[in-house]
Parts: sequence; structure tokens; C-alpha cells
Amino acid sequence: MSIVNLVSGGVDSTLVGVLAQEEGIEIHPLFINYGQRASEREWQACKAVHNQLGLPRPTKMDISGFGKVIRSGLTSNCKHIVNDAFTPGRNLLFLTLGAAFALQVGASAVAIGLLSERFSLFPDQTGNFAENAEKAIFSALGRPISVVTPLSDFSKADIIQLAKEKGIRNTYSCHAGTRVPCGKCISCLETW
Repeated sequence: MSIVNLVSGGVDSTLVGVLAQEEGIEIHPLFINYGQRASEREWQACKAVHNQLGLPRPTKMDISGFGKVIRSGLTSNCKHIVNDAFTPGRNLLFLTLGAAFALQVGASAVAIGLLSERFSLFPDQTGNFAENAEKAIFSALGRPISVVTPLSDFSKADIIQLAKEKGIRNTYSCHAGTRVPCGKCISCLETW
């Protein structure tokens, strides 16, 4: 089996890669620059942490125009980083692009680091969303590409503990994109 792992340089997607590697699954990491404020810091962290852990070098896809049109706290300094954090269509876009990439590299699944629904804040962070996205991908591509959510039984605290046990460090998880994490965004509040 091989998967496209949607990666961000953060702890969740890095853990997905490490777990897949331990299971002997072939990994095709895909980093998507969708115009997020933290894009450059995420990309640098992503490359460094993959190198440090012996994970395959990620492929970078640039669709940064999305964030210029679809404004949110993750894509625009003009929006509140917490109150306006929902970025409409982001996870569906990620899965669609990941599935297209999966077809190109011969992978059978796309992995996304969704956590337990008990902690989901947005409609595109649920099992129902992932199931419907998988059906839409099949309809769009004419062949099945599975959507896998290997972290869906875990809380962020579980993820952080497991990441420590696996030796994962130097990830970047701040939506502001600042050198020192802002400590205010949803990602910082979850991670620290």
C-alpha cells in the first residue's frame, strides 16, 4: 500500500508519516501552499523534520491564490486569527489535490491528520466529511482513492505524547507564521 500524506510541517501530519513508515507503507508527502500566512515557516519545518526523521522529501504544490480569494484568519492578517480561523473548502481542496497526486504517483489513499471528532471545531474535521469526500473523489476520478484518518481516535494531548515517544521534534504549528509561535492561534493553544 502507498499513501499521499498531506503534510504541513506540524506535529499531526508528521506523526501520520512516522506511523505509516513504521507500518512499511510507502509515503508520498504532499505540502500544499494554499496562501496560508505560515506557508514559508511550515515548508521549512516540513523539509527539515522529514529529513531529520528519514521520511521522504515532500513535494510542494503551490495554489497560493486560493488564500488571496478565500480570506480567513489563516490566510489574511486582516482577519482575526482565532475567530475567523475557518477556511471554507480547505480540507476538501486538500483531499481533492491529494487524490489527484495519488493518481499520478500510483498511491491508493490520501491521509489527512484529522483528530477525534470530540475536538473538531469545523464541519470539515469529521468522519462524515471524510466519508463524503471519498465518495466525491471516486465520482470525480472514476476510481477509488481512500481517505484515511489515522489520528481520528486521538486528542491533541495524545498526539503530542505519542510524538514525543517517537522522537518527533522541531515541527511548526502556528497559524500566524511568526518566527516565535504567537501563542494565540488555535494551533498554538492546542499544541502548547
